[in-house]
Amino acid sequence: MDGLPPTLEKVIEAFSKFPGIGKKTAHRLGLHVLKTHTKEVEDFAQALVNVKSKINTCNTCHNIAEAELCEICSDEKRDSSIICICEEPSDIYLIEKTGFKGVYHVLGGLLSPLDGIGPDDLQIDSLMERVKSATELIVATDASIEGEATILYISKLLDSHPIKMTRLARGLPVGGHLEYVDEATLTQSINERVELHSEE
Repeated sequence: MDGLPPTLEKVIEAFSKFPGIGKKTAHRLGLHVLKTHTKEVEDFAQALVNVKSKINTCNTCHNIAEAELCEICSDEKRDSSIICICEEPSDIYLIEKTGFKGVYHVLGGLLSPLDGIGPDDLQIDSLMERVKSATELIVATDASIEGEATILYISKLLDSHPIKMTRLARGLPVGGHLEYVDEATLTQSINERVELHSEE
């Protein structure tokens, strides 16, 4: 026992279930809630409820949205002919930081027969509809066995469709030193090396 009332213990336990929050941090957050003004706590609680009740998925790309279309799909300035395939909505926010101006398609996972995840469990059918008006598909899935299997499956479906398919480059990180690079990354860098053109 640590001398805390059960009500506060429940708050601390709830915080500790969030990813990246350990017992000490959850304890500090719980005590912070106790000291915080009631209105602020009520606003925070309402924000959590709203996230669960108002957020759904975009009808087009399956990103998280508050309306039928997400912010990206409803932006007419985006290039809808270039579709970036992602595993989860969280991947989109990483790619957005690069300045990418195309659109996205969230698969909602990767093929994994051992886990019982097949093509029908992913948003592949809707992707096949979208590629009819696209010129390029950019693959932005993990470099895992499941990621490779998923992209191989999609590429086979697109065999008869004249569309350019590219993937994110892999290899050495910018500013990285060879002595700190693992063997798999270095091998990928060698295999996917690019030609340097000399200036004339």
